[in-house]
Formats: sequence, C-alpha cells, structure tokens
Amino acid sequence: LLRNFFMFHTFIRSFKNFPSFLIALFVFGSCNLQQDKSPPNILFIMADDHTSQAWGIYNGVLDEYVKNNGIKYLADNGTVLNNMFCTNSICVPSRASILTGQYSHLNGVYTLADNLNPDSLNVAKILKNNGYQTALVGKWHLKKEPSGFDFYKVLPGQGKYNNPVFKTKENWEDGYKGGKQEPGFSADVIGDSSIEWLKKRKSKKPFFLMTHFKATHEPFDYPERHNEFLKNTSIPEPESLYDFLPSKSGRSFSGQQLEILTNRWLNFSKKENYDTDVKYPGMPFSVDGLSKKQIRSVSYQKFVKDFLRCAASIDDNLEKIISYLKETNQIENTIIIYTSDQGYFLGEHGFFDKRMMYEESSRMPFVISYPRSIPKSKRIDDLILNIDIPSLLLDYVGISSPNSFQGKSFKNAIESKPYQSREFIYYRYWEHSPVRPAHLGIRSNKRKLIYFYGEGLGKKNTSTAKTAKAWEFYDLEKDPFELKNEFNNPLYKNEIISLREELVKIKNSTKDQETIVPEITEI
Repeated sequence: LLRNFFMFHTFIRSFKNFPSFLIALFVFGSCNLQQDKSPPNILFIMADDHTSQAWGIYNGVLDEYVKNNGIKYLADNGTVLNNMFCTNSICVPSRASILTGQYSHLNGVYTLADNLNPDSLNVAKILKNNGYQTALVGKWHLKKEPSGFDFYKVLPGQGKYNNPVFKTKENWEDGYKGGKQEPGFSADVIGDSSIEWLKKRKSKKPFFLMTHFKATHEPFDYPERHNEFLKNTSIPEPESLYDFLPSKSGRSFSGQQLEILTNRWLNFSKKENYDTDVKYPGMPFSVDGLSKKQIRSVSYQKFVKDFLRCAASIDDNLEKIISYLKETNQIENTIIIYTSDQGYFLGEHGFFDKRMMYEESSRMPFVISYPRSIPKSKRIDDLILNIDIPSLLLDYVGISSPNSFQGKSFKNAIESKPYQSREFIYYRYWEHSPVRPAHLGIRSNKRKLIYFYGEGLGKKNTSTAKTAKAWEFYDLEKDPFELKNEFNNPLYKNEIISLREELVKIKNSTKDQETIVPEITEI
C-alpha cells in the first residue's frame, strides 16, 4: 500500500496544482481494496418448513397477509432464488444434505429415524479448519453430537416452542436426554442466543454461524404478541384446496389431507390439560354441524393463520439479528442466507405437511445478501439444489469443494457471470408409507416426471406395506400448480419417454444404485 502511494505521489508531483483531496481519495480507495480481501462472515439462517408460499415475495395468494419485514430487507438488499429445490423433502435428510453436500444415498441419512455420523465431512469442519469460528444455535435434529462447531446450543430432537430445553457441550447426552431449560418462546431464545454468541466471539476471526429456528413446524405455535395477527381476516384459498378423493388431478396417492390435522385438533381439544410438549394454539376447536367442504374451509383458515403467526416470530428475529449486524458495522462483510429446510403444503391439493415431489413441498425459498459482491433486488431462475449450498459457501471463502461434495457452487449465477445451469434435478423420497409412497423423479424447467415405486426397502421408519407402482407427469408451463397428471395423455408420449431416459441417467450419475426404473412401453 505504501509503495503504491509513493509511486503515485512521485508521479503527480509534477502537477503543481493537483488537488490534494484526490491523493487522499486514492489512499482511501486503496485501503478499501485491501479490506475487500478479508474473508466474509457467514450467517446461515434456516427455518423449519417455512415454505415459499408464506414468505410474501414469491407471488402467491398469501403475499399480502404475511409479516416479512426481515425477509423483504434481505430480498431488497440481495438475490432471491426462484428454483432452489431439496433432494429429499423431509427435515433430517435435508439438513444432512445441506451440511455434507451429498444426496441421502451417500450420506446415509434417508429418513427421520437416521442420524448424521459425527465423523462425516461437513462444511462447518472445513470452515473451522480454515480459520473460521463456527457455531450452531437452534434446531439440530441429526441426533448425534454436532461436529465441526466451536460452540453449539441445540434443541433436543424437535424441541419445544415454549420454555425450550437446549443442549450444549457442557451437558450433551445422546438422544433426548440432557440440556437446560430457558424461559421464553423458542424463536426469541434462538435469536437472542445467536446475537449473544456474536457479541462474545473473537472479532479478529471471521465467523460461520448457523441459526436454525424450530418454527414453523407443527403445531405452529406462536408468542402472545401475535395473538391478534390476522384475527378478523379471511385468508384466500389455493385453487386446489377442495381436491377431495378420488382426486380429479389423477394423482396416485391420498397424501396428508388437511382433515388429518383437523382430527388432531379435535383430539387435542378433548384433553383436560393443554400443558404438553405438543401444544396446539387456539384451542378448543370444533367443526360441529359443518359439511365436508365447510370443515376443510375452517380447518384451512385456522391452519394458515397459525402458520403465519408462527412465521412472524421468525421475521421478528430476522429483523433483530440484521439490526445488530448494522449497529456493529458487520453487515457489509457478512453473507446472510435465509432459507427453509424444505417446502410445505398450505392446503394445496388439500394437503398439509411435505415429503412429496410436488412444487410446494420440494421448493426451498432462498435469499442471500452480501453487499460486497451480490446484486440487490435480483432474482435467478436457475435450477439449484440444497446440496449446492456448502459449495457456494466455500466458493465465497476461496476454498475448493472436497471430492465428496456432489453439489456445485452457484456463485457465478448470483453474480451474473458465466454459469452452466442444470438441465435437470433429481429427487428421491425414501420414507415410504401407504399414504405417501416412496418415489423418485426428475424435473426440468418445463416438465416433471415422478415414479412411485412404493416400498420401504428396509429403511428405518418405513412401512412394510407396498403400494401400487405409478407414474405422474406434469407440464409445468401449462400447469404450474400440478393440477392434472398427464402421464396417460398421448400428446406427451415422446416427452415422457425421453424424460424417463434422462431420469435413469441422472440416477446413475448421482450413484444411486437402489430401485430399477422400469421401461415405459405403453402410454
């Protein structure tokens, strides 16, 4: 820096009236260039099931009914991904893929009953070995003790919404044992604990902090401050809310229909004491005297209002964390990501829950802000997977991804540089049950083909009952909400056969050796 200054000063001395403020400007700019070489901090914030329909920025029917001040700040000051997808839409496997950069069949985390081996290579370990302070606060859900983190404070299992218990290195026990209870609502405690760690960290080292909220997982509880939110509001309904069985869509399975949630509320309402770990808000609930359609309607209204109130608690804490980074002048040098471990059905197809390859379930909302190099108010449509996330983080730090990572960085896509986008994505759901059969599939920008093979293959937490094998095909251009299975439509014959061939190729390229994809001989 000094050498550059004196060379420049020698050059301009011949200009007698050269303004001195330009010299200062040059030095200041040089200092900024030097600062720009410092490694970025990384704040990875993830919610549970906080689906894109409830973010208020994805042009859905709920956009005007969402509290999303923190989300909007990140979107206005960063880039939103329109087509980020998970490879297995359920909490434990998705979280394992985000850490390891691997599909379920390689990291060994297929279902909710599996755990992530602490010896597995993960992105936190790599960052820690390259000078980062690493921390994890909130939902972990991968059962074994977290590895790669200097500090962790995690919920045991799913955890509780109110007065949650947290486990640390000082009181860790495998399973659901151990931990210490803290007063308050989980999202608030997780947000405050994240800021507390940021205050205590070593300021001379970059940080990697994973803040994981329990919200918006069932039972969709929320703090008292949001009791009145949406109270006298009628929430608009998705087009496919009243898709009763037998389904007009031609889908091949029954799915988690909304009435399953209705019955859980009704059963919970019969209990004399609501003080349980799984506490549904707004009890008691009744559907006495209502028709089938009316029951679904009132169930939808309660479900979505509870969900959006629960989500509001996350947004409160996004605002709080962002404010802290601003106040401490760290916002410019911090990569902030907010995402969800998967999507979630909010009444679409008459469903709640996730797991299926349909858009509402498999799409992950995702926004990334980094003032130093990421464009503001930008959106990208490239097909991107959750296994790409750890490679992206390493790319921003300047570290090559290990060979074990199956994903690829999408940094160039974000920064409008040359980028080879995926032509297809591969998806596989392993936790088989008769209402939600195991399946695998392929998606392009315009089409989707799903093969329901319908058996548990001996994996943990799967049903031994097999279901009939079935195919589904959707034209996402004409039918973005997947309202009609076109598999038996002869107009799509050649496309379906071609997509089936690509499915076999991508399945093999990801090293997934289980389940033979049958030939399609007649349509």
